[in-house]
Amino acid sequence: MAEARCPASCGELIQGWILGGEKLISCPVNWFSTVSVTDGAPGCHERPRMRQMLRAVLAYFDQPADTACGLHIDFDSTIPVAKGLASSTADIAATALATARHLGETLEEATLAALCVSLEPTDSTLFRQLTLFDHQTAATQISYDWQPEVDILLLESPHILNTEDYHRRHRQTALLASAASLERAWQLFTQAAERHDNALLGQSTTLSAQASQHLLVKPDFPALLALVEELDLYGLNVAHSGSVVGLLLDRQLHDIEQIYWQLHQRNISQNYPRQHLLTMVPGGVR
Repeated sequence: MAEARCPASCGELIQGWILGGEKLISCPVNWFSTVSVTDGAPGCHERPRMRQMLRAVLAYFDQPADTACGLHIDFDSTIPVAKGLASSTADIAATALATARHLGETLEEATLAALCVSLEPTDSTLFRQLTLFDHQTAATQISYDWQPEVDILLLESPHILNTEDYHRRHRQTALLASAASLERAWQLFTQAAERHDNALLGQSTTLSAQASQHLLVKPDFPALLALVEELDLYGLNVAHSGSVVGLLLDRQLHDIEQIYWQLHQRNISQNYPRQHLLTMVPGGVR
């Protein structure tokens, strides 16, 4: 048996019009999709695109197409689907590396990114380092040598949104209108990475989240901004093509119980009834 796992993403740290097109930097957190590939008949409980990715990897390594008929895929995932948590990227990236390992091969990150993008828009969680990524073409891959020590209180909405449906929307006008804000968000992110500064990181993510409101509105967004300000959290981030919001913080410095209480007092919990305290982790398929 060959196995691989890939982390979820709490939305994006930033996403928008950068360097002449839409780019993103994902926010890997400690939820995972784990995929195993073994010899055996295909099952009936595979996730969408897993089998498609298996076939793509077989083709990449010049294996006969009918090899797929003798390979079985199992998976275990803690990632909620259709919320903007990169569940599909985790599924297909882990499937790709598990398939390669089963063949006695491996995949470089750039190759893995190209394979994933050939199937669907892809999050940059498949890179070990935080990476500015063209999630539709894989043409841009700018990595940052910094792993923030940041906790995230992920606010989960019951609303679901299919990422492919989101990308079919006409968004270019709104993206271009927010290009200056995203340029600033990217500059702040670059400074944060250079200085290892969580406060600058929070400024960057919050600016990108504010721009995203013109594309996909998050309920109670002004109240969340006020909460970040009043409790002196680092900032917030959002799923730009999903429904979750993340509060960036340090569980050693910030009063988590006070945050929970404030979310309840301000009725924010009505729109985000499930809350998960997570940690940012390195990306990459393990």
